[in-house]
Amino acid sequence: MKFSRILLAGLAVLFVSAASAWSLPSITELIEKQDERFELKSDMTCKVNIVQRKANQGDKIIESIFYRRDRDDSFLIIMIAPDADKGNGYLRVGDNFWMYRVNTRTFQHINRDESISGTDMKSGDFEKRKMSELYKPALDANGKEKISSEKLGQIPVYKFEITAKVSDVTYPKEIFWVRQDNYLPLKVQAFSLSRVMASYMGQLPPLNGKKAVVFVTKGLALAFTGGNQAIKKLTKGVESKGGKVVGTGIIMWGSKDRDRQIDNVVETLVKSL
Repeated sequence: MKFSRILLAGLAVLFVSAASAWSLPSITELIEKQDERFELKSDMTCKVNIVQRKANQGDKIIESIFYRRDRDDSFLIIMIAPDADKGNGYLRVGDNFWMYRVNTRTFQHINRDESISGTDMKSGDFEKRKMSELYKPALDANGKEKISSEKLGQIPVYKFEITAKVSDVTYPKEIFWVRQDNYLPLKVQAFSLSRVMASYMGQLPPLNGKKAVVFVTKGLALAFTGGNQAIKKLTKGVESKGGKVVGTGIIMWGSKDRDRQIDNVVETLVKSL
């Protein structure tokens, strides 16, 4: 009798677990829901406000006017706040992406994965291309889709992971938390790193607490063209291998005092070791 009760209880747990797994939608379905929700079908103009929050730096409020032309999926972004960025802009037509600096009245051709005004926004965030054309479900070691039912605060969500199936995406990997009732995304984590550097970092042996220094070079002597983001990504890569980053540096390769910057970065990094 006791054995029968245990068996029935075990079968009940099994059926509940199976039912829970079967009730999950596929990641492909959720990707298609995102395409439906955010599809743009006309020209548009809107005001975009972004609050950038960083530890020990307070909040930075960024305001811009966004213009989009549906015929060729081109767009123009004009910054209107803060005052330091007012008048700067970004223009994308076809595969070309330009940054405009009002203080020099010049356009600079930049990559599509460059950050916009020092934020996490990139050109790909404003493009019309469908997620279903760019991404596929991420699979675990057993070949199963990486999806689960969770709660974000008190809101039931589906958490799922997707990876790029084409090479020219802004983020090769993204993790979504979308509401279960209306599929609205409440949280997104996006990851990117150059393929060459990602391959190199992947081949590194375990660092086992060894000290490391990280530095990058960049062409534009501007504070919002990706240097700090590159440092953060490299630092995370080193830490994932068990290393400890003790010093960082950025060299503006197009600067007139490049040699002095190199000397200063080398001196700083050597002292940190």
